[in-house]
Amino acid sequence: MADYLARAIGAGGNIRAFAVTTTDIVNEGRRRHDTWPTTTAALGRALTGTLLLSATLKDKNESVTLRIDGDGPIGGITCDGDEQGHVRGYVRNPHVDLDPNAHGKFDVAGAVGQGFVHVTRQLALEGLYTGTSEIISGEIAEDLAYYLTKSEQTPSAVALGVRVAPDGTVVAAGGYLIQLMPATSEEEREQLEINIQAMGAVSTAVEEGSSPEEILASILAGIDYKVLERREVVFQCRCSRERAVAVMATIDPDEVEQMIAEDQGAEMTCHFCNEVYRLSAEELQQARQEQH
Repeated sequence: MADYLARAIGAGGNIRAFAVTTTDIVNEGRRRHDTWPTTTAALGRALTGTLLLSATLKDKNESVTLRIDGDGPIGGITCDGDEQGHVRGYVRNPHVDLDPNAHGKFDVAGAVGQGFVHVTRQLALEGLYTGTSEIISGEIAEDLAYYLTKSEQTPSAVALGVRVAPDGTVVAAGGYLIQLMPATSEEEREQLEINIQAMGAVSTAVEEGSSPEEILASILAGIDYKVLERREVVFQCRCSRERAVAVMATIDPDEVEQMIAEDQGAEMTCHFCNEVYRLSAEELQQARQEQH
């Protein structure tokens, strides 16, 4: 089944809930960037978290960028997503694989290290807004929950999970985001805590076949809620050959001339999706002409 996201409201609108499966998306990120297992888990959590953040956007032209700027060996993660369910992302050092942590799980915290979480929202009416908070654990889900609670003043619960097979492929990935409005009752908060504890690892639920709606049903058990939307999500980049040529048009004309003379063209690689664009001498000439 293709990856998709479900959105719900509960408790008379006082609880906003989102759940998503991202197995195909994380596998695509792993394939494009040749990530090693620990890095696959880290990038997969960030891609999933970005999709959950983008599900809170309200306009088709809005987008969100998540940067995990840590001092660990992976060197940082950058992902962005839009209201349409598209996400892309990369990790600076994809070839990092650490020994399991004390709980026998991927040592994502060790790979991420200490630093900051930055979330930039491109909003239709308010324009560009960036919020920042400290990395409190490096596990990404906890860091996102902390960011949303501290920087955006929205108490939130976040779970992100990636299950990787011995051959390095992703067998299950997904997550959920629960946000509480001020009028949420203490009884409803306690019920959510009980449900989250009972739910266990979200990657296990996805591996066992749980859909986003079934994940929401588990988290919101005992609370009146309704699913508002189901949306397909996909790893998709905005890069293109035309954009690559446009970037060349911003480079110093002498450098472009040197590329034509020495290499009879140029090669550009997109950070987000690792797509390689090989530009001919004619395309570089076109870019140079556009500078005038």
